[in-house]
Amino acid sequence: MGVNDFVTLFFLVAAVLIFLQLRNVLGRRTGNEKPRFDPYAVNERTAQTKSEEAVVTLPRGEGNGEELNPYVLADEFAKPGTELNAGIRKLIDADPSFNPKEFMKGAGMAYEMIVMAFADGDRATLRNLLSPDVYEGFEQAIKEREERGEVVKSNFVGIEKADMMTAGIEDAQANVTVRIISQLISATYDRDGKLVEGDAEEVAEVRDIWTFARDVRSRDPNWKLVSTASEH
Repeated sequence: MGVNDFVTLFFLVAAVLIFLQLRNVLGRRTGNEKPRFDPYAVNERTAQTKSEEAVVTLPRGEGNGEELNPYVLADEFAKPGTELNAGIRKLIDADPSFNPKEFMKGAGMAYEMIVMAFADGDRATLRNLLSPDVYEGFEQAIKEREERGEVVKSNFVGIEKADMMTAGIEDAQANVTVRIISQLISATYDRDGKLVEGDAEEVAEVRDIWTFARDVRSRDPNWKLVSTASEH
């Protein structure tokens, strides 16, 4: 065997060995492999899922299988011809999924969560439910309370009455103001455990006027508290 033949055989054997090694490392395609991970496909599926979850299905009319006209919900909630009815209709113009009755249920739940989160100093919950400006005020009050060494113990009894006062939209921001009368047991203790405010046993009536808002252009369906006031 000549030198050239030996060199050729050497490279041929080396090529076969490399092929076998690559096959052991990478494996062979059998047609049953899992598809390659595609981050773009995952993002598309995730976006589609979130979009479907954010859809609010309006109640359907009985018998005809057609979706109920959303303005009927406005007329059932507030007397036609009133400012409140007109405001709700304007809001529905911008966001046909708005349901005033369902909104009030959500506002009641948000109210309880915010009241209790403030009492507990739960900043994470408050940050998700409040606008930045309102959160800043709540956070400052919690900070001052903590610096004084005070602890608040509260028990939310329930909402006695909740009414929608105004509704409307301005510059793509939907605004709804509600009046809530609730019952709350709340007591504040200093660092020595001495009662400094409230009553640990007495049920107090609390009257608040809160305004919730959301950007109707956003895909985020959540409303945030943008204004608070006490009704005396």
